[in-house]
Amino acid sequence: MPKILIIEDEAAIRRVLVKILSEENDTYQVEEAEDGLVGIEKIKKDDYDLVLCDIKMPKMDGVEVLEAAKKIKPEVPMVMISGHGDLDTAVNTMRLGAFDYISKPPDLNRLLNTVRIALDRKELVVENKMLKKKVSKNYEMIGNSKAIERIKDMIDKVAPTDARVLITGPNGTGKELVAHWLHQKSERSKGPMIEVNCAAIPSELIESELFGHVKGAFTSAAKDRAGKFEAANGGTIFLDEIGDMSLSAQAKVLRALQESRIQRVGSDKDIKVDVRIVAATNKNLKKEIEDGNFREDLYHRLAVILVEVPALNDRREDIPLLIEYFTNKISKEQGNAQKSFSDKAIKLLQNYDWTGNIRELRNVIERLIILGGKVVSESDVKAFASK
Repeated sequence: MPKILIIEDEAAIRRVLVKILSEENDTYQVEEAEDGLVGIEKIKKDDYDLVLCDIKMPKMDGVEVLEAAKKIKPEVPMVMISGHGDLDTAVNTMRLGAFDYISKPPDLNRLLNTVRIALDRKELVVENKMLKKKVSKNYEMIGNSKAIERIKDMIDKVAPTDARVLITGPNGTGKELVAHWLHQKSERSKGPMIEVNCAAIPSELIESELFGHVKGAFTSAAKDRAGKFEAANGGTIFLDEIGDMSLSAQAKVLRALQESRIQRVGSDKDIKVDVRIVAATNKNLKKEIEDGNFREDLYHRLAVILVEVPALNDRREDIPLLIEYFTNKISKEQGNAQKSFSDKAIKLLQNYDWTGNIRELRNVIERLIILGGKVVSESDVKAFASK
């Protein structure tokens, strides 16, 4: 049931608006506020689908109400009510984020049409926000251990911001999943997510890969080429295994963070970029700093938010859920009949020493699905898990 708030200091106009809206649709819940201060308090405490707000009011005028409401509940459409002399102000409120304005005395058809359109828009905005919060099935983080719940909670808080994030943890723990969650739950989710594995790129090519190059910059540079930072413009760049990045490349990344500008290799021309940086490493960067392998100033720039992904051995309570998830996923991918695991088999896998973490567990599950019985037993685990 749509909830509508009317903020208007003239009681007669409030009564007219309440009557018009109530008669138009008996599902509308219409509330009143006699001035801007009361209206803002109501907006703080309750969720409205639409606010109709007068412009000329004592205590707090409509423009001030609009500006305050947009900070508190930016998704709620605001329709401004303007007197004859307020038209210029009403037009200005559109620039400030008002959905529309209606003149006094309100034209019945214009008012109801505006209300219907505004309510439809609010529904679409809310639906879009809910869709953004849903993360692709390909990047689900499975588990309900305290450690994983803490990471999920942190992602929900950090994702809507542009804060830089450093993700740490052993190989195979799912650091890239955290990076994808951060991107997909962010305001940048419509932009690109560009991944760079710093450990897989030769040190002499890392700068060209990140920042691009101009023709003739080095022997094999046959033409101008944009780098990963330019490709990620408007989105997120994920620097995986950043602990393996060369010191010269680190210096250029630091400049990109400080100035939001990069230079292609072989060029002195600045290129402005708008990217959010998420980095990950399995190394102890503080130890790398001590050994002279990593810049301390870059570390502090990257580690605004630090997310530590635990080893699988430290979250064994999640293993049954992970077994079920991988069993379903692998069976669908391979077109195999669905298999299940006996309680003893699950218990045995929970007690296994998972030095390879999630990646190793997935490989073992796949092996057991292929080689084990219809119900994977304890003996199947003993026979095939350690191979």
